[in-house]
Amino acid sequence: MRPQRSQGKIRPKVSSMPRQNSEAAAYLDIYKLAIEKERLLNELNGLEQRSKHIRERLAILSTQVHSIESPAQAVAPIAKPPATKGYNTLFFEY
Repeated sequence: MRPQRSQGKIRPKVSSMPRQNSEAAAYLDIYKLAIEKERLLNELNGLEQRSKHIRERLAILSTQVHSIESPAQAVAPIAKPPATKGYNTLFFEY
């Protein structure tokens, strides 16, 4: 299993060096934001597909449990064998 990350706030990726305010820097920021948006949309799509698969599997399990419970309840309870005499207990002291 993969280790679980904390479910906190998603932090954007930032550069370690500040850029000068220029048109190129603005376009670079727009590009980075577009890439992050695409990545998050892909991640969301994957989560939705996973959620759909989980719901389908839960529905299958529910029907299987119900199909097994119905005949099991219809069967008469098994009669317990008559109680037999208990075991003779011996105590050994050393």
